[in-house]
Amino acid sequence: MVVCVCNAIRERDVREAARAGAISACQAYRALGRKPKCGQCVPYAREIIDSERAAA
Repeated sequence: MVVCVCNAIRERDVREAARAGAISACQAYRALGRKPKCGQCVPYAREIIDSERAAA
């Protein structure tokens, strides 16, 4: 599933960034070499990161 249309970031990319240590959407985007543009995806990215952290 696509999380961020502006940057073509997929859910699996955000999950991988979270597993690699990103604890916020901005850190995950930075790890992927991108940054949020319109910001509509940030809450969903946070949910994904939170679920990955809870599962760890």
